[in-house]
Amino acid sequence: MPSAEPRPALSIVVPVYNEAGNVEPLYEELATVARATGRSYEIVFVNDGSSDATLARLEAIVARDPAFRVVDLDGNFGEASALCAGFAAARGDVVVTLDGDGQNDPADIPTLLERLRPDVDVVSGRRHHREENFTTRVLPSWVANRMIVLVTGVPVYDCGCGLKAYRREVLGDVQLPRGFNRFLPAILGVPGSRTAEITTRDRPRGSGQTHYGLSRVAIVFRDLMALPLLVRRPPAGRAAARIAGITSLVLAALAVVAATSLHIGLVLLLALGAGVAAAIRYNVDRFARAREHGVFRVRRVLHVVPNTDHRHRGSGILGEEPPADVRQAADGSRHRAL
Repeated sequence: MPSAEPRPALSIVVPVYNEAGNVEPLYEELATVARATGRSYEIVFVNDGSSDATLARLEAIVARDPAFRVVDLDGNFGEASALCAGFAAARGDVVVTLDGDGQNDPADIPTLLERLRPDVDVVSGRRHHREENFTTRVLPSWVANRMIVLVTGVPVYDCGCGLKAYRREVLGDVQLPRGFNRFLPAILGVPGSRTAEITTRDRPRGSGQTHYGLSRVAIVFRDLMALPLLVRRPPAGRAAARIAGITSLVLAALAVVAATSLHIGLVLLLALGAGVAAAIRYNVDRFARAREHGVFRVRRVLHVVPNTDHRHRGSGILGEEPPADVRQAADGSRHRAL
């Protein structure tokens, strides 16, 4: 039996969806930076059901770089699920993430790693001079991030920045519902005293179009309502969701009663309370289902097999059969999206 491949010190995880024009240049930058760190490494791209040429271009990279892996998901599950799939497949002691659109600068990774000292478990990037529309992206993000800090006590002021470094042990079996990647690292339950931020460069998108619009702002504020319950350890579960649901119904009924008396101020207050309780029920329930059932399905894990003893497998690129060291993670993650 051939020996298992050694575990790398560093894993770089990149979720991508319809980023055909960006994956090749981003890979080249990442490979250059990773080699310069002097650490053993792997680069893991997660294809989140792309419908363009993204997967074909990733397969071409796989064929020439043994340090490159592709986790090909069985559908489009969203960025949160793609990150979870990347965490499950990554083998490094330190896991670095960044977005697949080229806006995060790989040149910031060494600074990220340097800040990950023994007293720190997570380091997050904080974008400087963001290359986005101020009214529709920057301002709402600024408000949301300060609300996240207020309710969690985790001093990370740019949760939306995809460039982050994690110690392997804080990730565990992470299963995040759609959209909850916006609350990393707070959602992991890492104490504020063990988190840090560094200033990073924000670049214009390499090619293609953003996958996010102004509608995301309302979704972020809706999801924020449940965050105080979900950052606790253990996080709130089904019982809390049921209580929130009952509370929402009671407040809605009281609002209807108040409306008959034309107490408009009271009606508005009760209606707002009912809406908040409903949002909490919805998200606590989603979070519980994610933990129970998972949030993604893996179709295959692709990478070159460097050991010549494996030549009998044919092409040398693993498809339906992931490598032994990630097979359990892949097989155990054939979950439905939430």
